Amino acid sequence: MRNSVAVLALAVALCPGLAQAQAGDNTVKKIEEYRQALVDGNPAELWEARGEDLWKRKRGPKQVSLEACDLGLGAGVIKGAYAVLPRYFADADRVMDLESRLVHCMMTLQGMSRADATRRPFGNGTERSDMEALVAFITAESKGVVMNVPQRHAKEREAYALGKQIFFFRGGPHDFSCATCHSEGGKRIRLQDLPNLTETKDAQRAYTSWPAYRVSQGELRSMQWRLFDCFRQQRFPALEFTSEASVALTMFLARNANGAPFAAPAIKR
Repeated sequence: MRNSVAVLALAVALCPGLAQAQAGDNTVKKIEEYRQALVDGNPAELWEARGEDLWKRKRGPKQVSLEACDLGLGAGVIKGAYAVLPRYFADADRVMDLESRLVHCMMTLQGMSRADATRRPFGNGTERSDMEALVAFITAESKGVVMNVPQRHAKEREAYALGKQIFFFRGGPHDFSCATCHSEGGKRIRLQDLPNLTETKDAQRAYTSWPAYRVSQGELRSMQWRLFDCFRQQRFPALEFTSEASVALTMFLARNANGAPFAAPAIKR
């Protein structure tokens, strides 16, 4: 027994990376335990409640609610709607994710301008985002529903192909791409595991956990925000909210998550 301990001590002394890896594994485990402990009291529920109020509240120049908004399963149907988004919408003749569809409904049903509909898409710690609240409410209604993003329409297939191209595109001052961090297993940043989004299991686990309440920021964050922040970290030009590029990249990620039950809003560090 003493010999075994001595060998292990020598190995750690000679291989400091082993000790760091063990410390990293322990930290990741603790973070996951912390996350699980908070699940039952996820602050995202506060955003969900506000989002439900915004969905039902009469707003905009036309003073109507969003309850007639068609998110892909029929006017006003929100149960399971997020699990089939993004998708092609004939009335707009384009592929839309949740946020771009909500902007469309705010403009067509409530009479808002695009500027008003897209104002403050992300909260900043002092000012909450109405859009993030709506996203929290609607996505919560798909919890447990199996992801089934379609590829029937030609424009859906085009969006997927464009999203894949964006995912692997390298550029910026560091010659980064989404794939730089998310196409290999076993990678970490700040002791946080980086999912390999080219593998089905990791793609499913990652996509179905957004939106999420970020404890470190005190905000609920949507998939649109997640992509925006990834572009920022790559030192790319800012990803425009609800742009064709943002929807295409979401299509690529969402389609790759097909077959997994949706599990958000979640909670993250």
